[in-house]
Amino acid sequence: MSLKSIRDRLSLAVALGAVASPVMAAAPAADPGGRGQVYAAVPPMNRTVETRLLSQMAVLLDKLMVEKRDMTLDGVRVFDADDKFLPGKVAIGLAYLLIETPRDDPRFATYLAGYRQIADMTVDDTNHTWGIYYYCQALHMLQQAGLLEQAVSPQTLAKLKAKLDWRTFVREGDLTLIDLPNNYYGVAFSVARLRYQLGWEDASPSEALLEKTLDHYRKYSGEYGFADETDGDGRFDRYSVLLIGEISHRLIEAGMPATPEVKGWLRKSVDLMLPRLNMRGEGFEYGRSIGTYGETAFLEVLTAAAKLDVLTPKEKAMAYAFSSRVTARYMGFWFDPKMGSVNLWEHGRRTDAYRGKHRILGENLSLARQHIYTSAIWNELGFKDKTPDPGYAAWLDTLPKRRVTWFARGEHDRLVVTLRDRGRVIGLPIINGGKSQHQNTPYYPIPFSPGMLAGVADGEFPQLLPRLTLADGSRLAPLAYARKVKVSEQGVRTVVTYEQDQLDKLGTDAPIADDRVSVKTTYVLEPGKIRRTDVFTPKAGEGIETVDLSFAGFSSAPRTKGGATTYGVGDVRSFTVTGLSCKSRPLVDEKAYRTPTGAFESLVECAGGKGQGPLTVSWTLSYK
Repeated sequence: MSLKSIRDRLSLAVALGAVASPVMAAAPAADPGGRGQVYAAVPPMNRTVETRLLSQMAVLLDKLMVEKRDMTLDGVRVFDADDKFLPGKVAIGLAYLLIETPRDDPRFATYLAGYRQIADMTVDDTNHTWGIYYYCQALHMLQQAGLLEQAVSPQTLAKLKAKLDWRTFVREGDLTLIDLPNNYYGVAFSVARLRYQLGWEDASPSEALLEKTLDHYRKYSGEYGFADETDGDGRFDRYSVLLIGEISHRLIEAGMPATPEVKGWLRKSVDLMLPRLNMRGEGFEYGRSIGTYGETAFLEVLTAAAKLDVLTPKEKAMAYAFSSRVTARYMGFWFDPKMGSVNLWEHGRRTDAYRGKHRILGENLSLARQHIYTSAIWNELGFKDKTPDPGYAAWLDTLPKRRVTWFARGEHDRLVVTLRDRGRVIGLPIINGGKSQHQNTPYYPIPFSPGMLAGVADGEFPQLLPRLTLADGSRLAPLAYARKVKVSEQGVRTVVTYEQDQLDKLGTDAPIADDRVSVKTTYVLEPGKIRRTDVFTPKAGEGIETVDLSFAGFSSAPRTKGGATTYGVGDVRSFTVTGLSCKSRPLVDEKAYRTPTGAFESLVECAGGKGQGPLTVSWTLSYK
């Protein structure tokens, strides 16, 4: 189906009242936590893509071809906003538009001329790493469609051949990355392979970069098979689970086989994800760049696993049912019709600086692409126009209630505990944010649950975690150095214990170990209740000046007496702290307390704990 026919059919349907408008993210008071709909049933994935997503992407690209460098989107002048990936994302978005338009459609000539003009206009613009990959992929798509020479002038293509090079971010001599996290090895391999497919270089660089990618994965994934984003510091987040999915997709795109080793790593990611599937299409709730990207991480991994036959037939059907919900949620929750854009930044939402609003056009295009190409794979697998399995909800009830996923063990332990409680997914990650992320709340060793318990992107406050101030003014937190982690099952209870001989000294870019205070931590998680207890022990002669602890939540109408807070509205019913005194207040969309899905509704702040002996701080949270 062409984009024009999609637009025409959608316009007619809306005019006739046959198609409901996309569901807006509800106001925080009506939808605490911004969870959106529970999808009892959703359309086939490809139909959401064809009738809603592609038509909206075409609107943006039509606007781009008219306004060119003057294009604005929700107040952002997109070409003046320092988006270092934008030319590549524009190139691949326009490639979809051009290739999917029939040659006899009057718009085809307009789009062809528009592609040539935009390519000439942006060829000298900054375009880094992912932008290089997207542009190479766009050119390869055009080449396969027989349109490359018509869509890109010879002079511009010559410039692109020189600029779109993996060597701009990888040292050619030893194939090491230039000041980039480890996931960029996969990007470099993809660029090299696409350059080979475009006829710009031989296959040897892509083969060497693939081996470098896999060697690095082996080295830093250890025996458990998940990639550390750092060189051994223990940052195991969304990308640690997604990376093997991205590598798998790049192999699929390149027409290269996935080895049994790659499939084994991919299966480990699947095993972590399956107990987290749900009715809303929600994804990762901890780490950086989550929100809608936390959901497409599941989409990419599960789709690659289906393509590479890593799933059982039943799992494949359920993965498709979940993928259809992810795409429905993208258009029903993340896309904001009033903005004419995906919304990661406004109306109570907040994302990290890396995905700031200056990237608004690029985020629309790259997110759309993730849904487009995964939908195409599901189509190839025989799911085109198939209604997701109506037994999906019942199947969710058969998933394990508890899953412990280890990332690393030894000097420090890294893992995530996943629990299912009556349809709610709760995750407890014990990881290290490493450089730049260690003191940000999405990396805290605290429970997370969509719509109930969340962190704030790039936010630093003692969310559900005691923070100590010592006599010399140093601020310490039990963040980065977990050891001797034990997870035990006691009937419906899950008990997690661990120690830290060193606390993390705050106020620095990277973690700094401080051994003046040690801590033993115990979590007890049971249906409807979570309790955390910390016992801090200062070294002889050391004193704790104060301890502070906060809980920003989506429940509202808080009432606090002593250390006990109850709520009038919301999923959290009470939050009780022992060892500290507390106060609470409502929040009204305060920037410091916005989450990826919406603003927190209330804040509890607790303080106290001065002394030199062992100090116990405990909190208990009850929820619906």
